[in-house]
Amino acid sequence: MVHAQFDPTARRQLAIAAVESKTRKDLTWQQIADAAGLSVAFVTAAVLGQHALPQASAEAVAELLGLDDDAAMLLQTIPTRGSLSGAVPTDPTIYRFHEMLQVYGTTLKALVHEQFGDGIISAINFKLDVRKVADPEGGERAVITLDGKYLPTKPF
Repeated sequence: MVHAQFDPTARRQLAIAAVESKTRKDLTWQQIADAAGLSVAFVTAAVLGQHALPQASAEAVAELLGLDDDAAMLLQTIPTRGSLSGAVPTDPTIYRFHEMLQVYGTTLKALVHEQFGDGIISAINFKLDVRKVADPEGGERAVITLDGKYLPTKPF
């Protein structure tokens, strides 16, 4: 049976324990995702409390991280999503994403609506990819792909 969480506290505490175990065991998010049999972005989000994992994946992640059966069960529950408070983020990495949306949010909205019409890009039917590529001018660049299904607004 599918169960949902209505208080994010339990999932936050589990995320803290999972990240501590990940660090102690010197694991990567990719290794955890490989154990789960799902994408690294989805599994990372799930372990951090933003998605539910299927039973087999939850059990594999819990085993790899040395978490108990209650943790495996909790990893399967539908969370209360949203990992950020309403305040402007203070973590520099998260703040830069906030800044990008402050600068380019209206541009993205205008371009999406011009190309697709009135609607939204789903964060549920969604794929995320993060890659590191060489910068021709030296150093490295982050390539982040947000791939969401377009859902048109339907009059009713």
